Amino acid sequence: MSSNDDSPADLATPPAENPRRAMRSFVLRAGRMGTGQQRALAELGPRYLLPFQPGVLLDWPGTFGRSAPRVLEIGFGMGDATAQIAAALPATDFIGIEVHVPGVGALLKHIGEQGLSNLRLLQHDAVEVLEQMVAPASLDGVHIFFPDPWHKKRHNKRRLIQPAFVALLASRLAPGGYVHCATDWQPYAEQMLQVLRAEPALANSMNGATGATSASSADGYAARPAYRPLTKFENRGLKLGHGVWDLIFTRR
Repeated sequence: MSSNDDSPADLATPPAENPRRAMRSFVLRAGRMGTGQQRALAELGPRYLLPFQPGVLLDWPGTFGRSAPRVLEIGFGMGDATAQIAAALPATDFIGIEVHVPGVGALLKHIGEQGLSNLRLLQHDAVEVLEQMVAPASLDGVHIFFPDPWHKKRHNKRRLIQPAFVALLASRLAPGGYVHCATDWQPYAEQMLQVLRAEPALANSMNGATGATSASSADGYAARPAYRPLTKFENRGLKLGHGVWDLIFTRR
C-alpha cells in the first residue's frame, strides 16, 4: 500500500476525485475457505463485518454501543493474535482490516466462538480506509504486526511502512496514541525504525532503549508488550534463534 498525495491532516477527496494508486503493499491471492470460515462469513458477517463506505467516518460509539479506547489493526492475517488481544483487553474496542477473505472468515469464526463483542472487521485496503473513513486524531492505537516484508530489493517500494503512509497514520492518532509495528525481517525492521523516527509527529516510546527481543544491537526497539501474543510461527522462529523486532511510537 502507499498513500496518495493529499495532505494526511485532512479527509481525502471523494473517490471520483482521488485516482487509484498504482502500487499496493499486498497481492490478492485466491485462498481456500474452510466450511467453518464460510459459515462464519455468512452468519456473522452481517453483524461484525463493516462495509467500506468512502467519505463516511467510522462511528465507533454507534458501532460498539459505548465510548472506549479505539485501536485499529492493519493486516490481521488469520486473526489468531487479534482474537487473543481483543479477549485480553475487553475494555478496548478493535477494528481489524484485512483484504484476504479466508482470514476474515477465520477471525469471524473466533468472534463467534469467543463472543468477542469488542471486535469488528473491515475487508478493504487499509490505506483507503484510513483516508476515507477514519477521522483525524480519532485513534488511540494502531497495530501492524508482521506485514509483508517484500524481501527482494526491487520490491522494497511495496512495503507498507513508508513516509507518506506513516504521516497518514500519525494524523489519525489522537495525542498520546501509539502505533505498534512488529516484524521478523531485520532489514524491514531497520527501515521501519528509520521511517518512524523521521516522522516529526511521532516519538519513540523507547527513547533509545534496546528491545529485549531484538536480535539487533541497534537501539530504538521495544520489548514485546504483554498484550501482543506470540504466534506459533514467531515462537518457532525464536527457538531457532531468529529475531523479532517491535517498534512502538507515540503521537506527540
